[in-house]
Amino acid sequence: MAPSITKANAGSVFALDDSNFTVNGQVILSQVPPNITLTAPKSSDFGGFVGFDTVEPASHHVVPIGKLDGIKFMSIFRFKVWWTTHWIGSKGSDLERETQIVLLDKSDERPYVVLIPLIEGKFRASLQPGTNDFIDICVESGSTKVNDNSFRSVLYMHAGEDPFTVVKDAMKIIRHHLGTFRLLEEKTPPSIIDKFGWCTWDAFYLTVQPYGVWDGVKGLVDGGCPPGLVLIDDGWQSICHDEDELTTEGMNRTSAGEQMPCRLIRFAENYKFREYVSPNKSGPGPNTGMGAFIRDLKQTFNTVDSVYVWHALCGYWGGLRPNVPGLPEAKVITPVLTPGLKTTMEDLAVDKIVNNGVGLVAPEIADQMYEGLHSHLESVGIDGVKIDVIHLLEMLCEDYEGRVELGKAYYKAVSTSVKKHFKGNGVIASMEHCNDFMFLGTETISLGRVGDDFWCTDPSGDPNGTFWLQGCHMVHCAYNSIWMANFIHPDWDMFQSTHPCAEFHAASRAISGGPIYVSDSVGQHNFPLLKSLTLPDGKILRCEYFAFPTRDCLFEDPLHNGKTMLKIWNLNKFTGVVGAFNCQGGGWSREDRRNKCASEYSHTVYSTAGPADVEWNHGPNPIPIDAVKIFALYLFKAKKLILSKPSGTIDLSLKPFDFELITVSPVTILSGSAIQFAPIGLVNMLNTGGAIQSLDFKGGSVEIVVKGSGEMRVFATEKPRWCKLNGKILEFVYEDFMVVVQVPWLSSTTGNSVIEYVF
Repeated sequence: MAPSITKANAGSVFALDDSNFTVNGQVILSQVPPNITLTAPKSSDFGGFVGFDTVEPASHHVVPIGKLDGIKFMSIFRFKVWWTTHWIGSKGSDLERETQIVLLDKSDERPYVVLIPLIEGKFRASLQPGTNDFIDICVESGSTKVNDNSFRSVLYMHAGEDPFTVVKDAMKIIRHHLGTFRLLEEKTPPSIIDKFGWCTWDAFYLTVQPYGVWDGVKGLVDGGCPPGLVLIDDGWQSICHDEDELTTEGMNRTSAGEQMPCRLIRFAENYKFREYVSPNKSGPGPNTGMGAFIRDLKQTFNTVDSVYVWHALCGYWGGLRPNVPGLPEAKVITPVLTPGLKTTMEDLAVDKIVNNGVGLVAPEIADQMYEGLHSHLESVGIDGVKIDVIHLLEMLCEDYEGRVELGKAYYKAVSTSVKKHFKGNGVIASMEHCNDFMFLGTETISLGRVGDDFWCTDPSGDPNGTFWLQGCHMVHCAYNSIWMANFIHPDWDMFQSTHPCAEFHAASRAISGGPIYVSDSVGQHNFPLLKSLTLPDGKILRCEYFAFPTRDCLFEDPLHNGKTMLKIWNLNKFTGVVGAFNCQGGGWSREDRRNKCASEYSHTVYSTAGPADVEWNHGPNPIPIDAVKIFALYLFKAKKLILSKPSGTIDLSLKPFDFELITVSPVTILSGSAIQFAPIGLVNMLNTGGAIQSLDFKGGSVEIVVKGSGEMRVFATEKPRWCKLNGKILEFVYEDFMVVVQVPWLSSTTGNSVIEYVF
């Protein structure tokens, strides 16, 4: 039975009584020390702010807040400096360092409870394991010059009956409390979330150049998968090592990792793009350089209406080179890792940056850096930027009033520039997985990566990493989204369509609710797979909401317990979708402090799925199902239809790194008859139900607007008298209680077709 939230006392369901934190009178943390405080928020009865006092002011505090024992939790922690992932346990010692959020499981008497470390003043908090199963809160300024000993809101706790709503409601309270960010629901993501894209990174790495980009786009267009987004990744900027002459522009720095000690030496593009010469010499605008190339690219390939480029938050991996004419002044700072970051996974980028330092532009003139960079990019036709290497400032903040103040200055500068040059939202945030960014950097940024990089192979050399790292990636994205989707639209990153796990990745991207883009090498594409993701106009069939783990996966380990199948759910306009994935085989190792193979868990796993896995009351347009008595379940890979009651389930078994996608469609009884009907969608598309744009029941007929082309199926208990496509009689097949029609692509502005089923 679901718990019912009632007030434990006046003001809040939370209480601090007899050294216990309780909710609904149920203990969640025991042996709470006497220096811990609890304050109810003014705007909610279902939350509480936690603080503490210490004797001596300090820049770094680690304080126990209570003992957690015997309550299952799901948490998100930083396993790398830049990236977070999912971790579970049931006691305080099970937590990891640098934990950003903890969700406690419910019981019959206790609701879900979420614990979210916050920013207070010039300090930032995270959670970590203490001794004897205590949870410790780590509160740090990042500067020995910024000290304090009294805090009242370094942690927020919130209770609720729905695990997804409790996080969402908590973030609304935090938004009101901090006033330093905006929720995603208050912003508009960039248009690229609805487009198919191509990124140059895995295709070229640092050797990217205009003619290679041109050939890459042309190959996709010729193959019938034109991109709407082109992302020119690292390799376009003017950079060099400190010992290099300024004229070299990193010409010989083409190996991955070799660029990381480099610094930016000018805002304009490097020689490879400056030397581009347009074949259209009589056209308007420049005939050479990046501006000419971007113009030619967009004019020749008319689906490409968004071109983004990569840059680091500090300009480049190593920042700006000091004393370079035309650039704002920079000072090389040696990064200092916090105690929490020292326990994260070893990382090439961190090692290179720490060893070489970062050319940091002082926060008071950071706006000059972004204005110089972004104004130039806008002038040559660039539509947005992927801002990478974001969570670097906390390592550079000793002389800049600490991490919070340095972050505020930089994020204000970048937000102002993005508003001016890229419509206020033309950004993909990357390497940003930390609460500093979420609470300080998302005033305007509304799209960001929710997982570590797509790794084709294991950079550590494990040949099995070609497979188990793909499961890790999927788990990162699914669980991180529970937290991050309140701030940024989740981006599940690129992948390669020819990778051994390409279909595995494609299935997750199809129902992620985010943009879909690949990093295929030029001429190396799996076009049948790509055509199950993208439409001929460069757009995609995107879900209405975001993919989250199903409730039965929240507090389980889908990577290395050998039994849990990752299931994720999402919503389309008229259908739900459940994705099932076998990700078992590797992940975080507490002992080795890194991700590693766990092949002993990589075998067939079993689970069930059904309509109740879909959270129908969520998303921008919840789907009412209270009156629905039966659902039609269509399995993408099995190509079969199964009927289910609302509480019914079907059995699933998946081999390692296999998947199934299940379209879940409420069945309607047509007016004046006993005919049962449910739309399924285009079964050649991975997000089958995403093709359905409108659904109109008209007595004994049904009208559906479909976007895309291919094989359209609906469930019907009787054969229709006829079907029409855009007003014309259409041939159809009736088999296994499904009506099957073939929908051609219409080269209209929408790509929509109207299908009428008459019974």
